[in-house]
Amino acid sequence: MNSQNATQSSELDTSFALSDAHIQQFQEDGFIKLKEFYSQQTLNHYAPILTDLTLAKNPNKDLPLDARNTYGKAFIQVGNLWEMDEQAKTFAFSKRAAEVAAKLLGVQGVRMWHDQALYKEPAGGFTPWHADEQYWPFSSAKCLTVWIPLQETPIEMGPLCFAAGSHLKRIGRELQISDESEKVIASAVKNEGLREVYEPYDLGEVSFHYGWTLHRAGPNTTQNPRKVFTVIYMDMDMTLAPKTPSHRSDWTSWTPSTHVGHVMDDPKNPILYQQ
Repeated sequence: MNSQNATQSSELDTSFALSDAHIQQFQEDGFIKLKEFYSQQTLNHYAPILTDLTLAKNPNKDLPLDARNTYGKAFIQVGNLWEMDEQAKTFAFSKRAAEVAAKLLGVQGVRMWHDQALYKEPAGGFTPWHADEQYWPFSSAKCLTVWIPLQETPIEMGPLCFAAGSHLKRIGRELQISDESEKVIASAVKNEGLREVYEPYDLGEVSFHYGWTLHRAGPNTTQNPRKVFTVIYMDMDMTLAPKTPSHRSDWTSWTPSTHVGHVMDDPKNPILYQQ
């Protein structure tokens, strides 16, 4: 490992100064944004690696934007980059992020559910309101996503918008991401008087949100892609509890050897942090 790689890996293994106030805010709002989480040097090192993998595996590369549905226009989505490249694995396995995830969830340790790139192309459309855990075959709500922009992300690029406190409601939990989820959840968020938080992300700023926290993103009206890498963490003791066809699809994709009712300790679900 050369000195530059060693420096980036060192930051990935260094603890972030997470406070009790941060944890309380996360539990109340269902999300938290943390500035200066990763340095510009670290992002500059890993962004080209993740971007090359994402573009190579882009499922929509032969389909123009105007020929796609709302979901397809929202972003390029590629999962488990950590299995494709050793440096992508190093970034995805960041102890810094996994430790914060465990502390926010109040658990002894966390496993990888999966990672994914979410690249919103220039002129890419909006991402409808949704809750991630609608897709996941989990036995509890002890899961979250870290959302890592690989560049400064102004409003014009379509950063995340959160409905604060929505993880404590039961809004749209049966709805997959779609035009319908956008309409139904937007109306419910307004009727419930939930605070919408839609802010840009500084370079190096990341966010964490619960699986049931409602969120959306605006379109990318810039000439540059909105490059984002995410990792989904679950309680290391999470058990498999599929209830819907979507759950069964994710079961097959992300934890294929796990049996119903058992801890998800498939090779695809390594423990990334444990106290």
